[in-house]
Amino acid sequence: MPAASIEDVYARYVSAFTGTLRSAVATDARGRILAFDGAVQCMGREMRACHDAGRHTLLIGNGGSAGVCSHIATDMSKNGGMRASAFNDGAVLTCLSNDYGYEQVFAKQIEWHATTGDILIGISSSGRSANILNAVSVGRQKGCRIFTFSGFEPNNPLRVLGDINVYVASSQYGFVEVGHLAILHAALDIQMGWGADRKNDDGCTDPSVVMLGSGD
Repeated sequence: MPAASIEDVYARYVSAFTGTLRSAVATDARGRILAFDGAVQCMGREMRACHDAGRHTLLIGNGGSAGVCSHIATDMSKNGGMRASAFNDGAVLTCLSNDYGYEQVFAKQIEWHATTGDILIGISSSGRSANILNAVSVGRQKGCRIFTFSGFEPNNPLRVLGDINVYVASSQYGFVEVGHLAILHAALDIQMGWGADRKNDDGCTDPSVVMLGSGD
């Protein structure tokens, strides 16, 4: 068998990633499956409504997911005109790690800054990062609307903690992280008017209208 050409390898990579992105799943707080396109549009609408109500969208993640948070927070603010912050300042993280342990680096910041009506977006490829789980718990206590983004195992604990939970079924960090970025960018771009010339409005101001089935 001849070795695969670099073009063939890349084509397979793109095909695999595209398939992973297309198979992403969104669920609600009860584990019920949502129509994915509707869930994406709902997140964008809620981020806009959050800003219009004088609230903020708060984003937390580790490593590559921290980069996703910075990217989306910047684009939401600069391009979307919406208040958004990523809590990954190096000095703050090292301070809180030293004083409280790394498991609390985001929980403490959410405790300080979150208010009722904010949106908290928690991103963890594994869905098992203790600092993300702890922060989401605090965000719930503070009255935040929660969106989670996870991957790897379908039964990861983060996937059941959000009002909308996005799951990318892959064990590869690159696929999961870039998938999360693409989905969040889609929510932002559509909210900013992408595809406005197409009939893409499903009227899902309430995610319950896009239920397809039960994940029970």
